[in-house]
Amino acid sequence: MARPSRAVISRAPTLDDVARAAGLSSMTVSRALNTPDQVRSETVKKVLAAVKATGYIPNALAGGLASRRSKLIAVLVPHLNDPLFADTLQAMGETLSQRGYQMLLCSAGYTPQTETELVSTLMSRRPDGIMLTGIHHANDLKKIIFNASVPVVETWDITPTPIDMLVGFSHEKAGLATAEYLLGKGYRRPGLLWTTERTAAQRKNGLYEGLARHGITDAPYVESQLPARFADGRAGAAQLLETTELDVIICGSDILAQGAISELQARGLRVPQDVAVMGFGDLDFAAANVPAITTVALDRYAIGARAATLLANRIEGRSDGEQIIDIGFHLTERESA
Repeated sequence: MARPSRAVISRAPTLDDVARAAGLSSMTVSRALNTPDQVRSETVKKVLAAVKATGYIPNALAGGLASRRSKLIAVLVPHLNDPLFADTLQAMGETLSQRGYQMLLCSAGYTPQTETELVSTLMSRRPDGIMLTGIHHANDLKKIIFNASVPVVETWDITPTPIDMLVGFSHEKAGLATAEYLLGKGYRRPGLLWTTERTAAQRKNGLYEGLARHGITDAPYVESQLPARFADGRAGAAQLLETTELDVIICGSDILAQGAISELQARGLRVPQDVAVMGFGDLDFAAANVPAITTVALDRYAIGARAATLLANRIEGRSDGEQIIDIGFHLTERESA
């Protein structure tokens, strides 16, 4: 029996292949791809047709060296499967694409050291800009960014002293507003189900401050792992219910709130008549949940769109001087609290 022939692996098409297909010199093809405004339109069309015919993929980085542009924006989020960032990333991708940039999405984890190592590696890709999540970063990361002189926009938090530009909101104020809302509804025996992520901790501090103003200083607290999961909401609610009598469970995310509601219902408890539940983020399922989740809502899409616009404007020298954008938040009252 004849042995099957080994598949032939063809090499990737080169600039010379495009030149031969177009009947032009390699230098002319290079100019048509990298500086088309300096080449006759008929020549550019001929080169593009040859590129399509050969399957040649231009080196975008090499082509951008003359203008010192890579057209690449590095975007760092703590975790890629966290739905809280989905709308922000979608908006960033759409806005950057409209401006001719591509987004390089990276998972930076939840430690400053991991984020610093990732940014250091990304610098070799020559990004035109960087988007960071949060405002708390290692000093080494800031040194890397300053030395590279690359535009940076921080998101999902607020401070008067950002590294460069900033689009976010105050987590402390969101926590304080949550406390004021629940106390105004008459709840006096809260329990907290929260993650250890830094911005979530800031919201918790604001929440505790608001509770303390009304003499509540002993609200029990259960810590959830990162990223928060539905199962963590159930387990955390169960732990809270076993340690104290509550009239409201305040959660650091809508996902934890959904899990807490499920646990309460499994125990035959009514929400909110027996125990109320409060979330954060106003994720897509919050309004459709049964009962619908009362939560802190914010324009996650606007964070991405405005952050991308700030970066693109700065890169292109079109900055209007706006450095810090506070998108705010609002409480959305529904059935759960």
